[in-house]
Amino acid sequence: MTIVSFLFFMALVGVLTYFITRKDDHGSSTGFFLAGRSLTFPLIAGSLLLTNLSTEQMVGLNGAAFTDGLCVMVWEVVAVIALVGMALYFLPKFLRSGVATVPEYLEVRFDHGTQVISNLIFLSAYVFLLLPIILYTGATGMIGILNVQELLGIESHTTTLWMIIWVVGLVGSMYALFGGLRTVAVSDTINGIGLLAGGFMITWFGLHALSDGAGLSEGLARIAEVKEGAFNSIGGPSTSVPFSTIFTGILLLNFFYWCTNQQIIQRTFGASSLAEGQKGVLLCGLLKLLGPMYLVLPGLIAVALFAGQDIKADHAYGRLVHQVLPAPLTGFFAAAMIGAILSSFNSVLNSSCTLFSLGLYKNVFRPGATEAQVVKSGKVFGWIVAIAAMCIAPLLANTTSIFGYLQKMNGMYCVPIFAVVFTAMATRRVPALAAKIGLIAGVVMIGAGYWVEPFKSWATSMHDFHFIGLVFVILVLLMLIIGWIKPGKTFVQEDVKAVDMTPWKHAKWVGGILCLVVLIIYASLADFSVLQ
Repeated sequence: MTIVSFLFFMALVGVLTYFITRKDDHGSSTGFFLAGRSLTFPLIAGSLLLTNLSTEQMVGLNGAAFTDGLCVMVWEVVAVIALVGMALYFLPKFLRSGVATVPEYLEVRFDHGTQVISNLIFLSAYVFLLLPIILYTGATGMIGILNVQELLGIESHTTTLWMIIWVVGLVGSMYALFGGLRTVAVSDTINGIGLLAGGFMITWFGLHALSDGAGLSEGLARIAEVKEGAFNSIGGPSTSVPFSTIFTGILLLNFFYWCTNQQIIQRTFGASSLAEGQKGVLLCGLLKLLGPMYLVLPGLIAVALFAGQDIKADHAYGRLVHQVLPAPLTGFFAAAMIGAILSSFNSVLNSSCTLFSLGLYKNVFRPGATEAQVVKSGKVFGWIVAIAAMCIAPLLANTTSIFGYLQKMNGMYCVPIFAVVFTAMATRRVPALAAKIGLIAGVVMIGAGYWVEPFKSWATSMHDFHFIGLVFVILVLLMLIIGWIKPGKTFVQEDVKAVDMTPWKHAKWVGGILCLVVLIIYASLADFSVLQ
């Protein structure tokens, strides 16, 4: 029943996606990379949410909760503030410029060289960091949920890991490289419905398993008994997210991720209008408030359910799903999980192709390329990138905490990119030279702080998130000083009329309410005694 239901739901998503998108324009660069600028707010919100809800979230964040408790919900809740910032400040500037990528915006604001450098930084991060992590966490989750080794009679965990990584990688590549952005967005939305339903089911069945059917409140009480301070929204000094880091690296990483990360915001560039884009982003923010229910609470359930057992944090979620769900529902949820893996994988792959084709191939290697040649170059590059990621992914098996590793390594590219984009939007006379120095210096400074003595000793004297927050401040000040010493021409952003720029009339007050809810959630669950 598990296998039958798994195959049925996988096939259902594929068939529905095909029939919805079969007549789309996949031949032009606008159609393939930006969905013809036709995306409405439900598709934008659904695609944003599911691209984020991959297995590095489902497996990794629940694994972090398994170790640290509810305080890791910061990654979900603070994201709401960043999404409000995206809707009200960043998105209007991107759409007014009519760009397809973040580096393209930097070219509009600065120059071609800045675009090339930022393109290379994005592509390096996606190929060598993000795509392998998505495949590895996806395979790890599937092994636990479906008990693949037993089903297929494979003794070696490593062999099973390689097999699932390659199967998922090949299927995800087909979605991204044959369908384009709208195919990705539609399949994301369909899978998102299943993933949300499945995520809440895990919490429901897990709490009932803890309480032996006595009720949800009994299950929550059992967690509190087993893990002291499990439901504290405030992270203590020994956790991966100490309270003070919310205001430095955690806030910074969230703003980068939701406001300037190409793989995420590309679907907002495909919005049919600014109003639709704003509604989609804010709806995603509303849905993120529910994130702790299925991205954090299951990790706490696993702590109580598997108390005394020697379980690696990143394996806890897959084992929980396998133990508490009935067989037919296990197959359904495994299909939804595969959908989440495919969503993040093909979204990053589609963004990588966009960055290469529009940023490098068309602007550097072959400026006179036709539309067909640009799209073909993206598909060829995509297959090369996908194969490289499938080879790298199994090598992550010895990582202690995949989510912690991901957030730390994200700093390598997110800090310089966000610092430059923020400065580009906030100022009008900072020159291209400052942006280039900021991009290169940011990568060098973070890399030196992670691996090169004596900078490593200095960086490790503070928390990783404080370190990247400090680097961000240094980079912004450096660019402002360069702009003061050698200012460039005053930048005036023009509206290229790519879409209707009329804002959604309710955007500001909806954004304000979402931020207020975030503060209420934190205040109601906070126990500041852990800071003493």
